[in-house]
Amino acid sequence: MFTSVLMIEKPLTPADVEFVTTLHGDDRISFIVLMQPRGKQDVLLRAIDDVALGEFDDAVREAEEPGGAQAEAPAEFALAHTLQALRDAGSEAVGQVVEDKPLDLLRSIVDETGADEVIVLTTPHFVEEFFHRDWASRARHKVGVPVLKLFSHAPDDQPQDTTGG
Repeated sequence: MFTSVLMIEKPLTPADVEFVTTLHGDDRISFIVLMQPRGKQDVLLRAIDDVALGEFDDAVREAEEPGGAQAEAPAEFALAHTLQALRDAGSEAVGQVVEDKPLDLLRSIVDETGADEVIVLTTPHFVEEFFHRDWASRARHKVGVPVLKLFSHAPDDQPQDTTGG
């Protein structure tokens, strides 16, 4: 069985689930999901990313994003939703909400489980990516396995029909 550590910041959409569960063809995949609440990320960087994407209303509301203990309940719900969606797609899935130091936790999980890869599934973070401060860039220096960086789908994106219908 192929083992992937999946780092996320929001629940997976159906298109995301299909994408990550079919990356390796028909191979069975076991996922270890690490969910970091958005409130733990830098508000200024998120606002700049929103402006870069033309999402001005979202940039204004970034300060309203729950942080600390208030961010944990939505993160737990998002994680539970994601784990169930991965299981419904036929994969094994366990996970946890990341409190602090996500990259240190990532390294220890990869070492302890012998994971085959890390998948960072995130929305674009232009400022962090430009300065190579995004999770994927930083993870590549921490773990000894391939790190894939994928962009999450919008909630209204539909999975691709691969049956030809």
